[in-house]
Amino acid sequence: MEVIGCIPPPRVATRASIRDPRSGEALDEGLIFWFPGPFSYTGEDVAELHVHGGLAVVDGVLGVLCGLDGVRPADPGEFTRRGFLNGKMDLIQAEGIADLIDAHTEMQRQQALDQFGGRLSNVYESWRQQLRDALAHIEAVIDFPDEELPGDLISGVRSRVSELVVELENHLADERRGERLRDGVCVVIAGPPNVGKSSLLNVLARRDAAIVSARAGTTRDVVEVRLDLGGFPVILADTAGLRESSDEIEAEGVRRALLRVEEADLRIVMVEAAQHFSVGTQIRDLLDDKSMVVINKIDKQSVAEGTRLEGCEAWPMSVATGEGLDSFLGALEKRVEERVGRGEAPVITRTRHRISVEECVSCLKRFLSGTETLKMTNVRIELGAEDLRLAVRALGRMVGKVDVEELLDVVFRDFCIGK
Repeated sequence: MEVIGCIPPPRVATRASIRDPRSGEALDEGLIFWFPGPFSYTGEDVAELHVHGGLAVVDGVLGVLCGLDGVRPADPGEFTRRGFLNGKMDLIQAEGIADLIDAHTEMQRQQALDQFGGRLSNVYESWRQQLRDALAHIEAVIDFPDEELPGDLISGVRSRVSELVVELENHLADERRGERLRDGVCVVIAGPPNVGKSSLLNVLARRDAAIVSARAGTTRDVVEVRLDLGGFPVILADTAGLRESSDEIEAEGVRRALLRVEEADLRIVMVEAAQHFSVGTQIRDLLDDKSMVVINKIDKQSVAEGTRLEGCEAWPMSVATGEGLDSFLGALEKRVEERVGRGEAPVITRTRHRISVEECVSCLKRFLSGTETLKMTNVRIELGAEDLRLAVRALGRMVGKVDVEELLDVVFRDFCIGK
């Protein structure tokens, strides 16, 4: 690959003619960016070619590049992997980049950008450093028994660990807000047959995602669509009408519907205006704080304002005419936002994070339980140190590694041992 002109200055867009070095054929007129390491995305020397987006141009440039010695296409995620290995980001930030690429809504974009920017990493790194310091102090008691160390060293570590346990448990008690925002809030439409569930799904999806028919029992499996509701991702599911059925396939559809309703973050319980005062046991069992009641077909049967169903607030509407739909959508968006939150402290976004934090809490509680007595044997102190080491390692799996040098630095910094 030959670029006609001088080597461009770092981090400055330079227009250049891009040619095949073997034939001299002009490939394109484009922009060249030069990022010498370590001030690049990967930490290595990086050159970017910005060419016109036509397939012929892109294929021509890539074909010439891949024909050069030592040049190959990057593997999926390889640039980010190299950036991680070269210390440009930690694993949580790398996951934030993946989430940013996959973001479909505004709130997903904001969460991913915060994670890539290190907001969540800073929280975990702060906890990791506090535990590293606590572990170093316990290691000092074990390794330097003849040194003059503070007498209340272990009780001080216990106090610090107790405070961290509270912080970590508060972090875990987030109702999976970050995971819901990343994966989507699951909203299920449930109700008797032929009340308009599939019609509501189609209206919200703005396409014919589900088959609509006057025949009861048309929907027999779960139909899902993804929505952007005020910037929040929603997985909306239409389910089979809830009723007793001797039809084997419809009965299986009802079973799946009830299972999905049980797993849902929110439920839209839909009934028909002409029958909303006579609710069966199956529908009554669905009504709780996760449910929103919709009384459909008010174009055929009027419903008094403020009508409630089994004590629950209800939203009268007509899916056919759109009457009452905007009011319900506003309420639904508010409920979704309550499940996810907006602009709060960094939250867990992946199951991997949650498992590591839970493991860390378990180790810390084991440490506190094993160090309750002031007269501990050396074996008990060593076991306590191992509990702390495992706790540090659990957090380290998310943000980096812990090595011996790090612990020694703390030991000698805090106690001036060996001066």
